[in-house]
Amino acid sequence: MLNALEVVTTVVVGLMVGVEFSVAFVMNPILNALPDDASQMGHSHGGRMLGAVMPFWYIGSLVLAVVWAIAGWHHHGTGLVITAAGLLIASVIMSLLLLVPINNRNKTWTPENRPKDWKEQMNRWNRWHYVRVAVIIGAFSLLVAALA
Repeated sequence: MLNALEVVTTVVVGLMVGVEFSVAFVMNPILNALPDDASQMGHSHGGRMLGAVMPFWYIGSLVLAVVWAIAGWHHHGTGLVITAAGLLIASVIMSLLLLVPINNRNKTWTPENRPKDWKEQMNRWNRWHYVRVAVIIGAFSLLVAALA
């Protein structure tokens, strides 16, 4: 049972890392290359779509890591899993304090009502997102190392 939990947790976190990496290094550069109206509408739509899913994915990943740490308390690699869970906690806190407030504004914007500084706000979101991606890559790497 513990082996299945380890694999499921690693896959769920790995898929989350892949999506967030893709947002940072594939989707955002594509959207940023579009004309302003299309770029902003694309970011708003992405914010609505992923904003609805990611809270469950982040919290679910954290819960799985915590359950793994508890279930495997006396097994090899538990320290790595605990550290990974700590990084996932940091990613949730970072999301709630830094990224979600910007995303909540962004997902309501249209070309007619967006603020003059919308690009600066999106650039701030992107900078924090890069940090969050690094944090969750670290968590994923630790989970993989715990399997070895």
